[in-house]
Amino acid sequence: MMHLLVTGGAGFIGANFVHDIVREHPTTDVTVLDKLTYAGNRANLADLPAERVRLVVGDITDAGLVDRLVSQTDAVVHYAAESHNDRSLYNPDPFVQTNIVGTYTLLQACHKYNVRFHQISTDEVYGDLPLRSTGSTAMFTSDSRYNPSSPYAATKASADMLVRAWVRSFGLRATISNCSNNYGPYQYVEKFIPRQITNILSGRRPKLYGRGMNVRDWIHVSDHSRAVWEILMHGEIGQTYLIGANGERSNRDVLALILKLMGRPADAFDWVADRAGHDRRYAIDATKLRNELGWQPEVTDFEAGLQQTIDWYRAHESWWRPVKAQVEAGYRVHGQ
Repeated sequence: MMHLLVTGGAGFIGANFVHDIVREHPTTDVTVLDKLTYAGNRANLADLPAERVRLVVGDITDAGLVDRLVSQTDAVVHYAAESHNDRSLYNPDPFVQTNIVGTYTLLQACHKYNVRFHQISTDEVYGDLPLRSTGSTAMFTSDSRYNPSSPYAATKASADMLVRAWVRSFGLRATISNCSNNYGPYQYVEKFIPRQITNILSGRRPKLYGRGMNVRDWIHVSDHSRAVWEILMHGEIGQTYLIGANGERSNRDVLALILKLMGRPADAFDWVADRAGHDRRYAIDATKLRNELGWQPEVTDFEAGLQQTIDWYRAHESWWRPVKAQVEAGYRVHGQ
């Protein structure tokens, strides 16, 4: 058996990774370390076998706890992060503590016990790209310059730099992946796609930032999980791999498709104030990952993947309904 420590494994992307491990890799078991903040949920792991998955509730900045757990593991997959741009604009402090101090704490323990480490990062560390309407065909690669726009992105960039320094200075066996925007089951309802879906399901009107022309590069969370496993198993130590599925779509186009799939009129949404420093466009060039590790996305039909996601939220109302009103109240405070 191989034993993984998955930080943030009760959150959206981490929980999907844990589900994938249990389903696809029977000789691997998992300890999840999660603080269970607003975005972490025990229910995300509730149907997994206790003999394969153990949940430890704790903070990745707790050096004693991290030391004990890392000493008992073969590899760490580090998903835990404060990750919502809007929240980072209103209160950056938790982002500094979790994303920077927490990553440092994990790196120290992995160096001490010579444990393999994989850092889950984001394409947002690179800033943004010109819209294709300007004639730009630029995409992010692992050689792109870091140029973060928000406190969230800046703290993730800082964490990535720490990983690179520990590889070079201490010989840490580590890799980094920067992924584009994920969608799928278990995503907290403050995020763009589940917010629109659950607004419609709860009788509210969807909301669209600014002019809705900001472009995101969407990937189904299951494809992200498979890519992380390939990098963990076969990635070259010290390397950064970008994960993307060529899924560029404007926020307006995504909302239009949600409205169509849920049988609502095309104009059944409200415009809201734009986010400060809102990035224009993200686009991932995943050539390195495809060529070196042979990974390919499986969910290539965005409309079908989105329909499956809508169906999941429709079937799991008890999962999202208890927090929905609170999330929307928070948005109203900021006119969003």
